[in-house]
Amino acid sequence: MCRARGGITMTEKKESSAWVVEPPTYFEGRPPEYEGERITSCYVAVRDGTRLAVDVHLPGAEASEDAFPVVLCLTPYYRRFALKDGHRDGVEACPNLALYRDAFVPRGYALVALDVRGTGASFGARDGFRSPRERLDFFDIAEWVSRQPWCDGNIGATGISYLAAAADFLATTNHPAVKAVAPLCGVWDTWSNHLYPGGVHCNVITKKYGDLADAMDHDDRDRVQDYAYFADPDLAGPAPVDEDPGGVLLAQAIREHKANFDMPDFAHQFRYRDAGLSDNPDYTSATISVYHYANRDADRTTACYSISGWMDGAGYSLGTIQRHLWLANPANRLMLGPWDHGARAQASPWRQNAGVDQQSFVIADVLRFFDRHLGGRETAGEDEAPVHYFTMGAEAWKAADVWPPRAKERHLYFGGDGTLQPNPPAAAEASDAYGADFDCRTGFNTRYDRLYITPVETYYGDWQGCDEGMLCYTGQPLEADTEVTGHPAVTLHFTCSEKDCAFFVYLEDITPEGRVVYVTEGVFRALHRRPGPNPETIPATGPTHSFRQADARVLVPGEAAEAAFELLPTSYLFRRGHRVRLAIAAADSDHYSRIPDGRPPSLQFLRQADRPSHLVLPVVGAKPGEAE
Repeated sequence: MCRARGGITMTEKKESSAWVVEPPTYFEGRPPEYEGERITSCYVAVRDGTRLAVDVHLPGAEASEDAFPVVLCLTPYYRRFALKDGHRDGVEACPNLALYRDAFVPRGYALVALDVRGTGASFGARDGFRSPRERLDFFDIAEWVSRQPWCDGNIGATGISYLAAAADFLATTNHPAVKAVAPLCGVWDTWSNHLYPGGVHCNVITKKYGDLADAMDHDDRDRVQDYAYFADPDLAGPAPVDEDPGGVLLAQAIREHKANFDMPDFAHQFRYRDAGLSDNPDYTSATISVYHYANRDADRTTACYSISGWMDGAGYSLGTIQRHLWLANPANRLMLGPWDHGARAQASPWRQNAGVDQQSFVIADVLRFFDRHLGGRETAGEDEAPVHYFTMGAEAWKAADVWPPRAKERHLYFGGDGTLQPNPPAAAEASDAYGADFDCRTGFNTRYDRLYITPVETYYGDWQGCDEGMLCYTGQPLEADTEVTGHPAVTLHFTCSEKDCAFFVYLEDITPEGRVVYVTEGVFRALHRRPGPNPETIPATGPTHSFRQADARVLVPGEAAEAAFELLPTSYLFRRGHRVRLAIAAADSDHYSRIPDGRPPSLQFLRQADRPSHLVLPVVGAKPGEAE
């Protein structure tokens, strides 16, 4: 049954220093309009003839001639599962998409879910991770949707991770019906945000994600059930479309998936940002990255809400920021919360209530965004600041007109006896030795592990003692609360016994009681230390390096070198009396390739007048006169 349309009224505002209307308040003022839904499925042939499986969820249990704005979810994780005969009541057939279905369909949106080519019930084979072919598929699906009688001509797209990148790719096609996208926890540059952060191969992701993709694409149900999101025993592989009740076409499609790419083999060919596949040198990491297709025409016609969290994978928060900084539409929004990948957990070490549903907060504001740009509703969204971010430690949301908010740079220099000092060193010769430990590990409660569907709930709760095998520099107790918001960076002056090495640096908060709290980290391969520009559509947020093969420089063993690089962004309040620590390692063998493999390097970190190794912190609200 349909109810009258209506948005939140101004009397329902909840006053906040950060929000005009907080997302949960908006959601409460936007009750469902429809009861029940109608689900149909079919194959849609795209331009090269490949048949892709599509589900259409329409509001209301009874047929009508109503037209709706449409939300697309473009997924490689099954648009819908088949259910076993005799399954329990209430089994969720759409564990990947139920969040969006339940938020949007009762509130007057059609939801269209697509199995990406080479996945689920769709035909074809995947020739790579986020293949350029998929981008063209997404345009063709949007074109098909725009011609359906149940579409009112307004299309949006959203989803987490792979689905976020798919929404981005769709936006770059400049389809006239695509008015808004909300990429949740999505990359901008697949190479540096995902596969090779700082130029180092994040091999745990390619290995573990490759296992997941292989299991799902080949319908290996026993292996699929090993993953927490798909563990229900009543799930029975991808659902066939309506025209294929016996699953004959589904079986044919899955046979075609046998030709799909192998994730580790694929990733290993991209050792440099400009490296291409051995059988197709033009197929580089750029062609699987959204930044490569970004264009101002699409930016002006498609509003974008970029959302991520401070513990979001290898570089998803950075990619989210890079997307927001590049896109030109003044309607765009940025939200950075205290979340992991997918906002499935509240990841602040100072959280008050870990059990609060974080995804509902996100989806409430995505609904408001789509209500404004697809539904034409008054939402008070136009009155909100374009940027919202959560400061861990303060446990509070803040608003800003730009990212990053205005801050002063505070430099902390490596000093003797493992100290961080506010003044540059004066010594002509001073250094600290560190022998790389390739058994240095960070465990599996980290920002990386949710990326391959490990159900982490408490992030870095086992961090205490992890830095004991690292080289640490610790500051004096802080005289005042200090908010670090933005993009910290380090400059390392060093010598190395080998021709290459990798740095893993960790920003930590040391409490007066001696608790060591992980804040953020940076990863960098010395081979890429030569300064150089990003591609034009990847805005700089710290020291930049091209990561191109032509700019790679091996080290001269024993000769001084410099590497300046950024840490992953954060917003964190160091309390009065706490101390800032920088911990340095040369390996994270739980998550990254070791460089050089089999030859742990011996390092000297220089802290002298002409080579002052140091940390740079963006401090918000610093007092006038403090160092910049």
